[in-house]
Amino acid sequence: MADPDPGPAVTGACPSCEAPVGAADSFCEACGTELNPHLVPTQPPSGRDHSELDLRLLAGVTDRGHRHVRNEDAMALATADTPAGPVAIAVVCDGVSTSPRADDASLAATQASIRVLLTSARRGEDPAEASLAAVRAAHLALTGLGSPGNAPSATYISAVIASGAVTMCWLGDSRAYWLSAGPDPMRLSTDDSLAEEMVARGVLAEAEALASPQAHVITRWLGADVANPQPHVARFEPPGPGVLLVCSDGLWNYQPDAAALAALALPAALTDPLGGAAALVKFALDAGGMDNITAVLVPFPLAPFNAEPSTVPVPRLAT
Repeated sequence: MADPDPGPAVTGACPSCEAPVGAADSFCEACGTELNPHLVPTQPPSGRDHSELDLRLLAGVTDRGHRHVRNEDAMALATADTPAGPVAIAVVCDGVSTSPRADDASLAATQASIRVLLTSARRGEDPAEASLAAVRAAHLALTGLGSPGNAPSATYISAVIASGAVTMCWLGDSRAYWLSAGPDPMRLSTDDSLAEEMVARGVLAEAEALASPQAHVITRWLGADVANPQPHVARFEPPGPGVLLVCSDGLWNYQPDAAALAALALPAALTDPLGGAAALVKFALDAGGMDNITAVLVPFPLAPFNAEPSTVPVPRLAT
């Protein structure tokens, strides 16, 4: 009689809860922490000039644009099939060009934060609290890149889509929009910028503020020169079918209006988010492409994974 299968060999401990884990485990079965997330390998700067990611529930495109020598934008996408239903996660960071290693800053922030958000989604934790924890992780990653007088910096925005709602967290002027074919497309985030402050105070109209020299002077960001980041957190419950857009200012520079962005992306993006994101990036390139451009689209409601009940779904993660 053959010996019973001993199961996977225990080779280590979970860094979060210290439960035993195997070398082939992608997550800790005790607490859900990601152990070996599925990452697109880090590429040299030229390899980031144009990237497309498609995880079915969401997709994104990022491009260097026509004027910058490298792409200082970065995006990270993830999905998970949880007992409460599917979860889609997006993070977009735009490296601050006046800071050193801006491209490294955006990449480090997206990679650190997406792991926290994905682990939290698997555990079924509150997405607002997870969003704040993800910002802290991104901040630590950027602090690790810096040194005295050397502070790599980036804007930051994340979105967790689950259970009929979107939880957003941001610092800086990367944006989230709700795009729909109905009368209710809208911008969901507010910029941390001098331009936004001037509009809020009634000093300038939006068009005048965006045309001013202060248009893209940001007032909050992630970086080694920030002692205690103060992100915004907001929850949005979509009123019906539509698409969430998360983007850098390289897109909305050319079209800040939600209804106009919806007209560019819909209806194709409802069933083809990668095609919709590519169309938005092409629009920005055709309009001048003066900055790096990133667009991530998440059709809502999220499609089911249709996983077999007997299998353990493994979340997908890409950056």
